[in-house]
Amino acid sequence: MSLIALTGGIASGKSTIARRLAEHGAVIVDADQIVRDVQAPGSPVLSRIAAEFGDEVIQAGGSLDRAALGALVFGHPDKLAQLNAIVHPAVREESSRRFAAAAEANPDGLVVYDVPLLAESRAHDPWQLVVVAHAPAEMRVGRLVSERGMTEAQARARVASQATDADRLALADVVIATAGTMEDTFRQVDELWERMPQLLVARA
Repeated sequence: MSLIALTGGIASGKSTIARRLAEHGAVIVDADQIVRDVQAPGSPVLSRIAAEFGDEVIQAGGSLDRAALGALVFGHPDKLAQLNAIVHPAVREESSRRFAAAAEANPDGLVVYDVPLLAESRAHDPWQLVVVAHAPAEMRVGRLVSERGMTEAQARARVASQATDADRLALADVVIATAGTMEDTFRQVDELWERMPQLLVARA
């Protein structure tokens, strides 16, 4: 099994790239989905979050109030670090389990770990290839405002809470530029897929 990491800042187009790779036959392991799964009602992770940040981050039905938690941590590096210390180890354990399951299901397959916080938490893991989705920070702020309904202040806080563009690009074996059209992004992903066997051999 080949295991590559796909990362990018918020609103960088990373999920679009992942969907295109899936269309080509890659197995996508989604770190954001894993985060949601390990924070499910009744989970040890959710209990620790409530103990650390208060019951106001838990909705009436017992699920995590992501908006309330986000308002507490984004823009506050110390609180974000506290949250990451709770969540990241659980995500690492669950992602490793899913990688192993994918390898067992198809030893010759290609698994893409769709992970926004690679530079922050897993930069030194032994990925065979690191692909970075890249769009300038100002463009990503604009996307968050226009497409996700954030205020400009909220969008800037979210972008600022993540690694810098320079930090992510320093990890890249391949950069997919997403500032252009969707068709241009797809073209780059398709070209990457065609080159993937040679890239993986070169990195072996």
